[in-house]
Amino acid sequence: MRLSVNNLACDRGERRIFEGVSFVLEPREALVITGRNGAGKSSLLDILAGRLHPATGTILLEGAGERPLLECLHYVGHRDALKAALTAEENLSFARDFLGSPALKPHEALEAVGLAHAARLPVAYLSAGQRRRVALARLLVAHRPLWLLDEPTSALDTGSQETLRLILEGHRESGGMIAATTHSPLFLKDAKEIRIERTKIPLAPAGEGRGGEDA
Repeated sequence: MRLSVNNLACDRGERRIFEGVSFVLEPREALVITGRNGAGKSSLLDILAGRLHPATGTILLEGAGERPLLECLHYVGHRDALKAALTAEENLSFARDFLGSPALKPHEALEAVGLAHAARLPVAYLSAGQRRRVALARLLVAHRPLWLLDEPTSALDTGSQETLRLILEGHRESGGMIAATTHSPLFLKDAKEIRIERTKIPLAPAGEGRGGEDA
């Protein structure tokens, strides 16, 4: 598989957040996306995940056959997206059944992130760091080649960050691809990096070009 992104731009409200973002991801590669708060890092992942439409640009996934991009990716955002009343294991069982392409069993995924002891606890009783680890364990219960991760180390202690790094490197070694936003180093070997810079150009009113000139 190969992900090609060309000249993406993102608009929010009456502002262009960013523009001109291009990159290519090959199997076993990782892309680290940096930038100031509000620069559009999360918006870029939302576009890749199909949650937001780009203002301009193209996204092409080659080598996926008939499968659309959305069926080839995992997305873990700022919110953990867990059902608080369900146990950690029940949350992962639901994700495994919903996503298809099963990989690790829920208890195996929890063991991989150091939470085997909390498998039968309702997620509502877990700490922020534990909930984050349950959310990241979803990556392991269903096989998807492309992982999109928004600040994956958020709420994780040092030991859990190292566990995550090993999981990410294992995914790459198996041929997977990763795109992750971060403010903290992920220490991924030979990772590519792009920095998103927020533009300061307001969108032109209807019937006008950029900068107020006639289109």
